[in-house]
Amino acid sequence: MHIQPIQKVEGLSKAEFTERFIRTKTPVILKDFVSGPALDLWNYDYFKEVAGDLIVPVHGSENAHPDMVHSAPVARMKFGDYLDLIQREPTESRLFLFNLLLEKPEIRKQLIFNKIADNILTWLPLMFFGGGGSSTRNHYDIDMSHVFLTQFHGEKKVTIFPHNNSALMYKLPYNFHGIGDMKNMDFEKFPALKYANGWEGTIRFGETIFMPAGYWHYIQYLTGGYSVSVRALSSAKDRVTGFSNLVVTRNFDNAMRKLLKDKWYNYKVKQAYSRADRAIRKLEER
Repeated sequence: MHIQPIQKVEGLSKAEFTERFIRTKTPVILKDFVSGPALDLWNYDYFKEVAGDLIVPVHGSENAHPDMVHSAPVARMKFGDYLDLIQREPTESRLFLFNLLLEKPEIRKQLIFNKIADNILTWLPLMFFGGGGSSTRNHYDIDMSHVFLTQFHGEKKVTIFPHNNSALMYKLPYNFHGIGDMKNMDFEKFPALKYANGWEGTIRFGETIFMPAGYWHYIQYLTGGYSVSVRALSSAKDRVTGFSNLVVTRNFDNAMRKLLKDKWYNYKVKQAYSRADRAIRKLEER
C-alpha cells in the first residue's frame, strides 16, 4: 500500500482551490475553511447546556453488520449522557449524520463557512461524534458529492483512496463500502489492499479535510471528539450517478437482501474477492 501525506494549506482563493484540488480531485486539509463564534463557544459543556436533553441514536462497532455501511443504532440516550461517555473513556459508540445544527438553529448561526468552492450546501451541516478508538467503515458517499469535514474537538486520522481503487477495497457490488479490513490490516486475507494508492492525514481543531466526490475514506477517532460536515455538488455526471445510487441501486440491494438474505451477502463477498483478484492481475501485468 502506498500512502502519501495530505497537504495542509490556507489562504487560497476560490480559483486556486478549484484549479489545484477540485479539478485534479486531490484531497487537502484546509486551515481556514470555518470561522465564527463556534470556534470559541463550542465544547462539551456548552452542548450539554443547550441540547443535553435531546434523545439521540447511538451506533456501535463498524464491523457489527458487514453487509451495510453503517449499522442500526444499538442504544438511545440523552445527548448529555453520551457526551459524558466519550469524555470519560474510549468507546466505539458514535453519532453520525446528527442534525443537531438543524434541531438547534441558533447553534448553526455560530458557524461561518468560507465559500471556497461553488455549490457548497452550507444549509445542510451534519455532525459526527465518536469516542477514542472508534472508526467508520471504509466507504464512499452514495450521493457522489464533495465533502468538507471540519474537526472541532479531538483528532481524527483520515485515509482516502481514489474511486478507481474500488476493486482493491473489496467493494461489495450494489454497495458503497468495502469489506477490506482497514483497522486490522491483513494482507493475507485481503491481498489487494497492498496495491492501493491513497492519502492520509490527521485533522485537529479548526482544520477541514476536503474529500473529492466518489473517493473512499476510512476515518479513525484518535481521541474522543466531534466534527461537522458540509457537502458541495460535484459534476453533472456525478450527480446523475448519485441520484441513481440513491433511487435505484440502494433499493435494489435492499430488495435482494430481503429476498435472498445471507445468500445475497455471500454472493457479493464472492464477487468482491473475484474483482479484487482481477485487479491484482491487471496491475501485475503492467
